Amino acid sequence: MLAIFYFSLVRRITTIFKELVTNDGISDNLDVRVKDETGAMLGIMRAGKAKEMAYERRLDLVMITPNAQPPVCQIMDYGKFRFDAAKKAKDAAKNQKKADLKEIRLSMTIDSGDLNTKAKQANKFLADGDKVKVSIRMRGRQMARPQMGVDIMYAFYETVKDVATIERKPAVDGRSIVMNLVPVNNK
Repeated sequence: MLAIFYFSLVRRITTIFKELVTNDGISDNLDVRVKDETGAMLGIMRAGKAKEMAYERRLDLVMITPNAQPPVCQIMDYGKFRFDAAKKAKDAAKNQKKADLKEIRLSMTIDSGDLNTKAKQANKFLADGDKVKVSIRMRGRQMARPQMGVDIMYAFYETVKDVATIERKPAVDGRSIVMNLVPVNNK
């Protein structure tokens, strides 16, 4: 699983760097604005001369802004630049928290004790920052009275209203009644 994540991250990062033209990809007779490795401006010169300066310093010439007039190139260690960018992207992906959608299933004949147990579970999900989908599956003669299921949904919401808000009101969808809840701080 980790290997798949790593390869997808590397693939995403390499697509970012395919746009950057380096060393031999830059035409020698093109006039470019050149920055050195510290970011100081060296001026406008031919790309061939800029490449020679980069090779003398054992660095790469990278075209960072190809659409400018003249294009802007920077002398840098391109391998280190790619490594640092990959590391930043990996850290950013690691620090992200994606809210999952958890589901709580109720029934039309649920008792108050069972309702409270399901509410405790929903409170745990909401405290973790996840969204909660509450659903009721109607069977047989229950289809004739969907309003009873909607009332159960609102009774369930009353038990968790201090930590949740309704994102999607209870709605009958075929044989199901569905309601979505989000944590209070995610309004």
